[in-house]
Amino acid sequence: MNQESNRKVILKSRPDGYPELSNFGLVEEPIPQPKEGEVLIKAIWLSLDPYMRGRMRDVQSYAPPVQLGGVIVGGVVGRVVEARTPAFAVGDLVVGPLGWQEYATSDGRNLLPVDPALGPLSTAVGILGMPGMTAYFGLLDVGRPNPGDTVVVSAASGAVGQVVGQIARIMGCRVIGIAGTQEKIDYIVKELGFDVGINYKTDDVRAALASACPLGIDVYFDNVGGDITDAVMENLADFSRLVICGQISQYNLAEPALGPRNVRLLTTHQARMEGFLVFQFTARHDEGRRRIAGWIREGKLKYKEDVVDGIENAPAAFIGMMRGENFGKLLVKVSQE
Repeated sequence: MNQESNRKVILKSRPDGYPELSNFGLVEEPIPQPKEGEVLIKAIWLSLDPYMRGRMRDVQSYAPPVQLGGVIVGGVVGRVVEARTPAFAVGDLVVGPLGWQEYATSDGRNLLPVDPALGPLSTAVGILGMPGMTAYFGLLDVGRPNPGDTVVVSAASGAVGQVVGQIARIMGCRVIGIAGTQEKIDYIVKELGFDVGINYKTDDVRAALASACPLGIDVYFDNVGGDITDAVMENLADFSRLVICGQISQYNLAEPALGPRNVRLLTTHQARMEGFLVFQFTARHDEGRRRIAGWIREGKLKYKEDVVDGIENAPAAFIGMMRGENFGKLLVKVSQE
């Protein structure tokens, strides 16, 4: 290896509200050496995702928080550059939660092989990785759309939302997407085939939903929470399903917001609200990857990536994502393929 050091991004301090650059530190250390039974992986692509904000809080959730001084969590596609186990060979492509760093060691238990025949390497942490699996299983297994249903997706141009909307269209549904710029609205409607786009920054969301969904909303895929979810709940159809995937509008609040304020409407409409984690479907991820890859090959499914170069630029890109500045799946290109 020509490089003699490993650069990694650590949590320097816990954010209070929106994260700032001062919360992160860029550390340069010797490249870690794999022990017997381990491999050394060189990162190629790093995924930046909203869930990472929750891991920066000192609270217990479905996963432990990042410790101060620890490497920020994140999914990585990389190549094995040294192997001290017969389970992997030098040159193998793998994906796993290796964090914001250029090199990482692993005993292999958190690694999965990457099949480059399915798509470009970046898709292993995008549409064929955690975001794509989140969209696929969250919509189909939790939302259970039927042909003719009206499906509403918030953060509709994001890594998960753009896939949810297109799969809903493939399933024969009418799709309404909510996003924050006219460029994003144009993209989901003109490029991805959404039926209606609502700009939550310039439109009256409640009125726009009432107009776009005269028979009510059958499935809501919630990526944001807050006022948008409140507005959706005022426009539900009977027996509707609300899929709680993310709550990005709440992640940076110093104090939790009150709400949802109208849970009584679940009773009124005999509706079901259900949260999920993509990990509960791990045993079926191969099914999801194959099906999504097939739709991409057939031209039924498109995806958009927002690429930033260099591990040193990950903090600024992540902060921008928290403010809605990314357009598509946000990735950091750590090294050349």
